[in-house]
Amino acid sequence: MRPDGVFTKARPNIKAFFYMTVAKPLSNPNLLNTAVIIAALGYFVDIYDLVLFSIVRVQSLKSLGFSGEELTSKGILLIDMQMLGMLVGGILWGVLGDKKGRLSVLFGSILTYSLANIANGFVDNITSYAVWRFIAGIGLAGELGAGITLVAEVLPKEKRGYGTMIVAVIGLLGAVVAGFLHNYFDWRVCYFVGGGLGLSLLLLRIGMAESGMFAETQEKGVARGNFFALFTKKSRLIKYLRCIFIGLTTWYVIGILVTFSPEFAKSMGVVGEVSAGTAIMFAYGGLVVGDLLSGLLSQILKSRIKVMFIFLTANIVAVSFFLSASGVTANTLYWLCGFLGVAAGFWVIFVTIAAEQFGTNLRATVTTTVPNFVRGALVPLTVLFQWLNSSYGVLNAAIYVGLFTIVVAFISLWGLKETFHEDLNYQED
Repeated sequence: MRPDGVFTKARPNIKAFFYMTVAKPLSNPNLLNTAVIIAALGYFVDIYDLVLFSIVRVQSLKSLGFSGEELTSKGILLIDMQMLGMLVGGILWGVLGDKKGRLSVLFGSILTYSLANIANGFVDNITSYAVWRFIAGIGLAGELGAGITLVAEVLPKEKRGYGTMIVAVIGLLGAVVAGFLHNYFDWRVCYFVGGGLGLSLLLLRIGMAESGMFAETQEKGVARGNFFALFTKKSRLIKYLRCIFIGLTTWYVIGILVTFSPEFAKSMGVVGEVSAGTAIMFAYGGLVVGDLLSGLLSQILKSRIKVMFIFLTANIVAVSFFLSASGVTANTLYWLCGFLGVAAGFWVIFVTIAAEQFGTNLRATVTTTVPNFVRGALVPLTVLFQWLNSSYGVLNAAIYVGLFTIVVAFISLWGLKETFHEDLNYQED
């Protein structure tokens, strides 16, 4: 009300709103604790190594003597081997995380993929390349799930979203760095850098504290890490499958559209040569922005599910723009890859949902296997894509596979409960 007695409509104070919902929570020293920082750095190295093959695919295969169509077929073989390794590793590290602790996974997984990536720098034939990508995939499978589980359990529920958001945003920058280094160094050197970063990170993890919730389950003698328990109860199995299916579109975007953007560019008549490494760098730059936005939005709306619906809808728009970009320049296609990344930037929310849906005695198993089953789903998705490509062409094949993933994601999300306010200190029966 004004001094003259006239009532005025209250105006929203955007600066105050930003301070209360973003600046103040992120400046809290308790948020940036050791678990969050170490998990974020671990995910940074994980993502660097995870996308490195996609970035150096063409360069590395050419140096091994392959050309033409072999660059695509051998590339699919190698990325499928990596993803199969992640399927195996997801179960291995998930069970180990619930049985032996979150820290055992953080140490074991990074040691495995660091040594495997150093070995990748020495390969001289496709067989050894495939074997080491498989072993690297096993190691890469454990980092994110164990890190998110640990962060979710050490932070209070009102700050969980901020913590996992920090892990995702810093982690995804690893792909940007990988794309940048690729422009200046040989592909073998890029593998050596990834392995060296991982081994260096092991030193920082000495002295980290285990999750208090996990320690409680140890003291109580609760049965932990029983992967098959996810299949013994119908409602639990359906919930688990829903957690997996809501993330399919992310790896459709990254594993098919962005990774094979040079092939799409030729079909769409894009002007100029398109580099997969640059496309991935733009896409992951977009993922950083998307994960930052989705993490903040989930805290503002106090909902994970609403944010997932928003970003899945944005995914439809971004994919439509990308696949209809006929005759554009290479630079325009790169920016469209960035837009794809923003729209698919719900990885932090997707993994947080998985962590919050299950009890402490199965949480690491779920949080580690779910993202790796999504990554592993790239194998049947690429098989489906290649089969459709042979009959309908590359663009139509991409449309059909994209429609499949987005419909499955929406249906799966519809049946999940909201977990924003859930207390995580409980066990599955």
